[in-house]
Amino acid sequence: MITYILESLAFQLVFLLAYDLFLKKETFFQWNRAYLLCTFALSLILPWVKVQAFQTTMPQGLETTTVFLTQLNGVVLGPGVDEASFLERIPWPYLVLGAGSILAASWFVIKLYQIARLRKKGEVKYFKDFTKIIVPKSVTAFSFFRNIFMGDGIHREKEANILAHELVHVKQLHSLDLLFFELSRIIFWFNPLVYIYQKRVAELHEFIADEKAVKQNKEAHFEMLLSEAFHTQNISFVNQFFNRSLIKKRIVMLQKKKSKAVWQLKYVLLLPLVLGMLLYTSCQLNKEDNGLESVDGVSLAVANEIPFGVIDEVPVFPGCENAEDKRACFQEKIQAHIRKHFNYPDEAQAFGIQGRVSAIFVMDEEGKVVDINMRGPHELLEEETKRILAKLPQMQPGKHEGKTVKVPFSIPITFRLQGNDEKEVSKQRGERIGIPFANVDEVPIFPGCEDADDKKACFNEQIVKHIKKHFNYPKKAQEMGIQGRVSVIFMIGKDGMITDIRKRGPHELLENEALRIIERLPQMQPGKHVGEEVEVSFSIPITFRLNDENDKTSNNSTVDHMQIDGLLVKKNTNTVYEGVVKDSKSLGIPGVNISIEGKSSGVVSDFNGVFSIEAEKGDVVKFQYIGLPDKLVQISNW
Repeated sequence: MITYILESLAFQLVFLLAYDLFLKKETFFQWNRAYLLCTFALSLILPWVKVQAFQTTMPQGLETTTVFLTQLNGVVLGPGVDEASFLERIPWPYLVLGAGSILAASWFVIKLYQIARLRKKGEVKYFKDFTKIIVPKSVTAFSFFRNIFMGDGIHREKEANILAHELVHVKQLHSLDLLFFELSRIIFWFNPLVYIYQKRVAELHEFIADEKAVKQNKEAHFEMLLSEAFHTQNISFVNQFFNRSLIKKRIVMLQKKKSKAVWQLKYVLLLPLVLGMLLYTSCQLNKEDNGLESVDGVSLAVANEIPFGVIDEVPVFPGCENAEDKRACFQEKIQAHIRKHFNYPDEAQAFGIQGRVSAIFVMDEEGKVVDINMRGPHELLEEETKRILAKLPQMQPGKHEGKTVKVPFSIPITFRLQGNDEKEVSKQRGERIGIPFANVDEVPIFPGCEDADDKKACFNEQIVKHIKKHFNYPKKAQEMGIQGRVSVIFMIGKDGMITDIRKRGPHELLENEALRIIERLPQMQPGKHVGEEVEVSFSIPITFRLNDENDKTSNNSTVDHMQIDGLLVKKNTNTVYEGVVKDSKSLGIPGVNISIEGKSSGVVSDFNGVFSIEAEKGDVVKFQYIGLPDKLVQISNW
């Protein structure tokens, strides 16, 4: 939206400059009137127009990520209690725009009321082409559509000329032009160029009316304009006869010789202006970078596409037409499709090839899957991934702001041989290891935290606010009584984008809601470590809690605890305490802060609760996780 507003402002400024420099002094009043009306309308339309012949596509970039993480205070959410209000869900810039429009609309209603009151007070006389309203105790003179308002204080000898002048406004529907700009002022109240456009059009109306009404005896008309200082109603969308700021310009234009017809060629200037604007709007590269989709390890860098995470209406997967949450249904169907068509290549198994293939594809305006790209540890796995995604069915296309658009989507497919530890697999495929949020020198900066004294605390606060703002407890999960904790891990890349979102919870409905919330996180300033921009790992548990179970859940939270399965082993010249952190349900807990009592070093558990920390026999290891009691373990075994 901000981009659209800025582009419209730029186009209007160019059109107005061209008018003031080349057209304003010409006597082609009707042409100038058409120019101003058309260029204003074009400035609102052109930012949306994309000419296919001018478009350029940016190359796609794929990027792998890591699974190291850090821990933030858990967010406990439930239906009704913690959900943000309607106003809290609306971004503050839109609230400001809405408030300004409401005030502008109120002022517009007041102006209409002023005209209605004048009509009610005056003496109304009906004629074939117009309605005359004689306003008592006034010297005003203006027209509004068919109504011509004349003060009873106007001299009789001047009334005929004024009436002829205002009748031109009535017949040429000048009030319609001014009303168009008045309504535009309500929507674009913050745009000063709208007011300039309206002023320019009002000037032209007076020039046109003078030219038509004053065929002879111009000197008498000049004397009438200068003879009295009439007091007029301050209403911007009526055609006022006596307007002090316009009197001099009207006299100058009446005395000016008609412009030569050859100068009408100046209007051809409009063509290169419009073509240049079309070229600009169609050829912008990477225009949507600030909203790129990133799901489970893939960053999208595709121009002129709307990311799946922010699109208004996601593509509809066959079978999801009647689903209440089409976004969640889409993701479930994609996963089901992959499981159905998955076939581990025999040759890859024979050579022990495994790992994650990061895949990107685009659903075009017809709902077809196109532009399948992937990156993985081996071409055998990449080919199998492409085969699976190529079998995806045609869908109903996605829509954004009422238009059918292309929608990029990314998903990882992990090929894993049985009996292999995930940590070893990660080493084999050469994943980069990001810096945990707790250990990075300069944490990523959340928008709005640039001037905060404690950027880490500000980051945590903004993450919690974001989750609460966008949280929506799935109705189906409420009906089924599903609740619990969803552990979410994601990476903040070197470009500040959110990537590699992974989640684990008691049910897909809660996992998908957690994924939807995290996908909407804004782009940030990247974190830095040892003076260089780095990837930063981050995790947060989101607890879904039903209202009627609050007491019960609260009581049970003290029963839940951490289980530590660890062993002290020798690795080269070091001794390492490694194992798994689990909850009371024997599920691995990601993001547990693990440290040695009396030492400054520490680590965090990975997505499966696996940890490894240098330690010695007799050391006391401390395990901390928000929402669960701390756990102390003294190492005594080998």
